[in-house]
Amino acid sequence: MIEVKQVTKTYGKKKNIFTALDDVNFSVPSNTSVAIVGKSGSGKSTLMHIMSGLDRPQHGEIIIGDRDILKLKARQTDSFRAKQMGFVFQSFFVEANESCYENVSLSLEMSRTPQMERRKRIEAALADVDLTDKIKSKAGDLSGGQKQRLAIARAIVNQPKLLFADEPTGNLDTATSQVVEDLLFKYQTDNKATLIIVTHDEELAARCDMQIIISDGKISEIHEAAKKESK
Repeated sequence: MIEVKQVTKTYGKKKNIFTALDDVNFSVPSNTSVAIVGKSGSGKSTLMHIMSGLDRPQHGEIIIGDRDILKLKARQTDSFRAKQMGFVFQSFFVEANESCYENVSLSLEMSRTPQMERRKRIEAALADVDLTDKIKSKAGDLSGGQKQRLAIARAIVNQPKLLFADEPTGNLDTATSQVVEDLLFKYQTDNKATLIIVTHDEELAARCDMQIIISDGKISEIHEAAKKESK
């Protein structure tokens, strides 16, 4: 469960103050896919950054499990994020001159995974995104879709319970976008994880269990998909 309570984030001072998020409140059940939807500048990426501890608000709480991550010290926050969260961004952020193996290994180094376990996890993550044959290839030699799949492998190698994706298909064509989306939802389902996607893509948002619509820093609507009846 993630609880966002009375989160307010502002930038600037006095006459130049800008309110990016204004008293935002909602909760996300565990094992749920969520789309945060809004126009450019609506505050959706800021909200994701605060939910994950990458940014801090002036006011509010982010409760994950039973702890407010905003009250953790910097080192505790880094450790929690490395072990519990994975991130996928629009711009890939892969290390072009490093191999696919080395790119995925970075996440394990940050979470201090024992050396003996690293190769097994890296190979499994690359297999999950169908990049086993690229394990020794430099990331800079990959296509855009392959780079995003590599970014997903790096994000899931620690088997996080929270996976954040900020416009993950924004730089991809339709066919490649579908592949990336399917990988994200498959990971969420198979691992009973929570998937938070920032997007302006209505079709992608419609695939999620929840849609949180944000406008001018405020939550304007929250839609929840009808629960499927078990057969």
